[in-house]
Amino acid sequence: MAVQLTRRGALSLLLFLTPAVTPTWYAGSGYYPDESYNEVYAEEVPQAPALDYRAYFSSIAAVPRWCYTLNIQDGEATCYSPRGGNYHSSLGTRCELSCDRGFRLIGRRSVQCLPSRRWSGTAYCRQMRCHALPFITSGTYTCTSGVLLDSRCDYSCASGYHLEGDRSRICMEDGRWSGGEPVCVDIDPPKIRCPHSREKMAEPEKLTARVYWDPPLVKDSADGTITRVTLRGPEPGSHFPEGEHVVRYTAYDRAYNRASCKFIVKVQVRRCPTLKPPQHGYLTCTSAGDNYGATCEYHCDGGYERQGTPSRVCQSSRQWSGSPPICAPMKINVNVNSAAGLLDQFYEKRRLLIISAPDPSNRYYKMQISMLQQSICGLDLRHVTIIELVGQPPQEVGRIREQQLSASIIEELRQFQRLTRSYFNMVLIDKQGIDRERYMEPVTPEEIFTFIDDYLLSNQELTQRRMQRDICE
Repeated sequence: MAVQLTRRGALSLLLFLTPAVTPTWYAGSGYYPDESYNEVYAEEVPQAPALDYRAYFSSIAAVPRWCYTLNIQDGEATCYSPRGGNYHSSLGTRCELSCDRGFRLIGRRSVQCLPSRRWSGTAYCRQMRCHALPFITSGTYTCTSGVLLDSRCDYSCASGYHLEGDRSRICMEDGRWSGGEPVCVDIDPPKIRCPHSREKMAEPEKLTARVYWDPPLVKDSADGTITRVTLRGPEPGSHFPEGEHVVRYTAYDRAYNRASCKFIVKVQVRRCPTLKPPQHGYLTCTSAGDNYGATCEYHCDGGYERQGTPSRVCQSSRQWSGSPPICAPMKINVNVNSAAGLLDQFYEKRRLLIISAPDPSNRYYKMQISMLQQSICGLDLRHVTIIELVGQPPQEVGRIREQQLSASIIEELRQFQRLTRSYFNMVLIDKQGIDRERYMEPVTPEEIFTFIDDYLLSNQELTQRRMQRDICE
């Protein structure tokens, strides 16, 4: 039997078929919102025969909203309905699902509104992320948006390190970071600061000065580790000679970078004007002979006596103390009471060559005196004084140059030195009054000089002899 519906009856039938809607859950749609995962869920729908939409809609009133309207967070649903573009959730509507940039679709890309009032699949948009970047040694990075798409991470190194590699990396759509991981390399040398240069005066009677200083200040610009510090030059507390000296320190860090610094140690010696030796004399000085604290003693050659101060000292004012003495010819006092008093005048000053002969006409005596008279310069150079004892009492003569000796002094000299009047004999006495050599016949001055030079000269006399080697030629 055919059923005829009026306009009012059709509207009543449509209202009867329309499902009730609650504010929290949409009956019959198959979807409900889940804020935690931003997903939509749909029941799996069994296979159903294809619908004849024209027959269906011609038999019942049209329902514009059959399934719940799709709304994907961070995405978009593009729907195509058999009834036209204004119907996005009617029976048979097919929706293509897509996600905004930065999100990835999880689930079906296409769903369809089924007769069971549910969509044929489920899908949601998950935010795309890259893995967390590892930290780099001695460096760090900062990112604009963490590990999200298009986040840019800029690397930087700690103080003292330089970045080698990519300075920035960007999170790409495939979930990977652009570029490669950089490294922080220590290429800066350490910081080193040496002590200030310094000047020091030499100590009295010395040509050196002891100088102290603190070790250099060293700091590594990177990890703060200094592996070693080397010193090129004397250690602190060393004695530095006069002049300028460079002291250099070198510091090394863990990366074998190095840095050096240096400073100057200058030592000055206060010096007095150089002293000149006295005429017929010489000087012996301590230290360098002209530096602060040095003492110079004046000495006279044999046959000369010092008159004045015996020594002078170089003072801190760079001036010598006192005034220079002179060397005056030695005055021999023959008017003494004994031979010992006579010999004491020559002690440590002159050597004596005492010649004894039975009479002035003695051939050996005349030959010896003749040779010695031709070598007066060599005798004086070696500090030798000649004493002659000639003849027999009461006409016996004793003399030193032109000065005559008394008979008693002559007799004592003969006894002390065991000199006979019977024949020619001669004795050489050193500056300490010791009998060093005896001669029974004449000898050449060269033989006497050789003996003195080889055995009797002091170190100072040897130095003087080297300086005056040709003075008598």
